[in-house]
Amino acid sequence: MSTLDYVVLFGYFISITAFGLWMARKTRTSDAFFRGERKFKWYIMIGQAFGVGTHAEMPVAQTGATFSQGFATIWYQWKNMLITPFYWLIAPFYRRSERTTIGEIMEDRYGSKIGLIYSIFAVTYFVFNMGVMMQGAAKVISVASGTNISPDMVVFAMTIAFIIYSYAGGLIAAAYTDFIQSFLIITLSILLIPLGLKQIGGFSGMRAVLPDHFFDLFNAASGIDAFTIAMLAVNGIVGITAQPHMISMCATGDTERAGRIGQTFGSMVKRLVTIGWALTGLVVAALVIKKGATLADPEMAFGYACSVLLVPGLVGLMLSAIVAANMSACSNFMVNTGALFTQNFYKKYINPEAEDKKLLKMGKLSGLGLAVLAVFFAMSIKMYFMLSFSLKHWQPLWVSFSLEV
Repeated sequence: MSTLDYVVLFGYFISITAFGLWMARKTRTSDAFFRGERKFKWYIMIGQAFGVGTHAEMPVAQTGATFSQGFATIWYQWKNMLITPFYWLIAPFYRRSERTTIGEIMEDRYGSKIGLIYSIFAVTYFVFNMGVMMQGAAKVISVASGTNISPDMVVFAMTIAFIIYSYAGGLIAAAYTDFIQSFLIITLSILLIPLGLKQIGGFSGMRAVLPDHFFDLFNAASGIDAFTIAMLAVNGIVGITAQPHMISMCATGDTERAGRIGQTFGSMVKRLVTIGWALTGLVVAALVIKKGATLADPEMAFGYACSVLLVPGLVGLMLSAIVAANMSACSNFMVNTGALFTQNFYKKYINPEAEDKKLLKMGKLSGLGLAVLAVFFAMSIKMYFMLSFSLKHWQPLWVSFSLEV
């Protein structure tokens, strides 16, 4: 990490937070906070769907899998490829429901008890996911940057940034910042490929050193056959409909068509950038052979490529892109968590006659409170693994001491 890298990284934090706060000036009602008054253009919907559906650990995991087993492992991320066209048919349903949360749709369809159970699940889902993504970002940052920057410091800055603009601007700020951050995620996906190809002598150099099965689209190494892909497609088409953030993905565009374009093509962009993650894995596999290096863990492949290929300035850009991949999802989840608590708990059971100003205030406060809870959950994950490691580390000494006694 050079001085230029720090300038790029923290310049990104300041810029995206300022942009989110600038967009927040449009948020004056609870509907604007929770649904953006359903006025987003199709391109904002694409950026939102792509950003929320892509997390920082995904490119690292896919790069590592391809590095160790070849291109066929792309199906780990392509498992929903076959159902992507169905999003075009599904999306209008959410807008036509005229609801703010999936919990309300569940209540309409199955009754108040099921609606309540689903809402509890959805809030828990968001809190756990945000916590896991925060810790995932810390690990990815440590892998990509080496040991000379504190991952916790970067994650803390990330959390403060998305909480500030999400609290102020709700879904409007979240969706527009997601659109901007989607370009950084694309940068993350392709940045290492041309730099690596130059080092290994292009695709011909890659072909020369890697085994033929590394270039297969299907093989036994991936562990995914045609039947597995078909079953994943069936599971995906059912499971996608009940994800708690689907209202924001499909129903917040200015038209039904905008929702269709956003969810379908936003997901398709993710399928395309996945190719970049897999190609990065092939590049690193060839690079390791060329340099005579060894990696103890396949998931170190992404970090190894960063350390070998990136020059000052590009390291900061890569870290900004990694953070963007998680901020885009966390900001959306924070707003949706506030919507669920406000609409399905506060408005229904605590204050049914609440004015819009109170609903807006409760949406902000509950989203903030549950985001903070996610931070504590992330910290508990870290403490758990630290404790587990400590116990595992000291166990041989304790056994030895016991035997001596």
